[in-house]
Amino acid sequence: MDKYEDLRILEELRSKGAISEEEFQREKAKILNSGNQRNSSLGMDENTYLTLMHLSQFGGFIVPGLGFIIPIVMWLVNADKSEAVNMHGKNIANFMLSMLIYVVVSAILCLLLVGFVLLAALAVIEIVFIILAAVKANRGEYWPYPITIRFFS
Repeated sequence: MDKYEDLRILEELRSKGAISEEEFQREKAKILNSGNQRNSSLGMDENTYLTLMHLSQFGGFIVPGLGFIIPIVMWLVNADKSEAVNMHGKNIANFMLSMLIYVVVSAILCLLLVGFVLLAALAVIEIVFIILAAVKANRGEYWPYPITIRFFS
């Protein structure tokens, strides 16, 4: 079967409700990325680009704000060139905004001393989730960050 036939079958499964939208997008990305072909519009392999988008969030640990700016710029510059970049970019933006909200709430709760524990837990969660998402992206998989509020769909 060629990839267009696979996409048609996948679309049928989604329209019948046999798979969710997330499953559809994940499988669609796998089909479209099969063969791991170099995407000349991105200047590198698409999976590598997606991995770097996720890992670029660590820039915020080096320079405050950089972890927000780099992945957003990478997403916005190439969102129209690749559906996978658009999908992962929205996922990253949703995660970063969610984490920002959680950090602000935890910082306020620091007045009650419970916030310090929450801040530490959020730091660990953020590091682990970014690494997991980057590994999945490198394999051509889409992994929605858990505990994320969906601002962009």
